[in-house]
Amino acid sequence: MNSFQNNEESSWAVVAGVTFVLMLIFLFISVGYMSNAIQDKNKITAVANSYEKIQVELTNDLREEFSENLKEWNASFDPSNLSIRFEYPEILFKVGSAELNDKFKNILTSFFPRFLQIINDPKYKNDIEEIRIEGHTSSEWEGESSPRQAYFKNMELSQNRTRNVLEYLLSNIQDEDLFNWTKKYVTANGLSSSKPILNPDGQEDKIHSRRVEFRIKTNAEKQIIKIIEQTHQ
Repeated sequence: MNSFQNNEESSWAVVAGVTFVLMLIFLFISVGYMSNAIQDKNKITAVANSYEKIQVELTNDLREEFSENLKEWNASFDPSNLSIRFEYPEILFKVGSAELNDKFKNILTSFFPRFLQIINDPKYKNDIEEIRIEGHTSSEWEGESSPRQAYFKNMELSQNRTRNVLEYLLSNIQDEDLFNWTKKYVTANGLSSSKPILNPDGQEDKIHSRRVEFRIKTNAEKQIIKIIEQTHQ
């Protein structure tokens, strides 16, 4: 009887010991996961803080550089997406044409070298993902075009316009290194009427929808995605 009891007690002791070891293993695994999760969260927070700092500094530098010019250029600055918007199509292009007006060429000649000097600064250039030149139109098209036909015709027009803007800007860059950097990061994007400007009543503002925007994209989002992907490997 004592022998059976001792064996039983020994078996329970083994089971208890194994259970305890397993609990320790699970605890260490959990702690490991928690530690990795905290580290990943800290990395993402650091990237977000860095992005916010860059956003604030870029906003301040762009405002300081262009605040006195925006009104005379019929332009505006939106710090929420780091974009400078040029409005009033009669200043930008000939009606229904992708040809740049001389006045817009003069504006670009003043604007773009100073803009490049800011974003190509060492404190920003490694955080730049893309500089988007975006061409936007209203939903209108002359003649009896359907809304769908008007959209596609405006798509072609907006693409041709932004390509001409980029070609004009690149043709005026003499420094080869700066030309190559600009060619790599500055893109032309014709968006037709897909992103109209709306009036307070929700209706399309056809005049202000016709515009060209220079929008800065940082690589903060790509860095955060990279961190998330690494956690799932």
